[in-house]
Amino acid sequence: MRILSNICLALFVAVACVRPAPPARAQAAAETAALEPLQIVSAAGEKRAFQVEVMRNDAERAKGLMFRRFLPADRGMLFDFKTEQPVMMWMKNTYLPLDMIFIARNGLVTYVAENAEPLSERIISSNGPVYSVLEVNAGTAARLGIKPGDRVVHPLFK
Repeated sequence: MRILSNICLALFVAVACVRPAPPARAQAAAETAALEPLQIVSAAGEKRAFQVEVMRNDAERAKGLMFRRFLPADRGMLFDFKTEQPVMMWMKNTYLPLDMIFIARNGLVTYVAENAEPLSERIISSNGPVYSVLEVNAGTAARLGIKPGDRVVHPLFK
């Protein structure tokens, strides 16, 4: 009986030592694994650097920044729609207030929707055809002076 209890104790210790990483840590690792550099260049030539996650398929675009509770100031999410088209966005299940920067195929910013309300199902329109949308923390566009006519530099825009 004593041997059996020692085996059970050893098994418990072994299992406890190989626990999976906490979900928050695992999410953070996944979110930083696929970062790509992106720059926004103002009409005056000022460059603003970001690291972005790129959403390239329907499933990734549908999830976006939903359920996230934090986004570092120099990070963003770039949505690749593969073709220029009118785009409708919303903030359902998105806890972070965001600025949405709508971008043409040639990399020019066409429209900026500032301070999108968290958890809202209100539709945010691109106001015309766009190729991509960059989501950043709310207030970033105003703080950095990002506006239509600025140029986004990333391999997506050739």
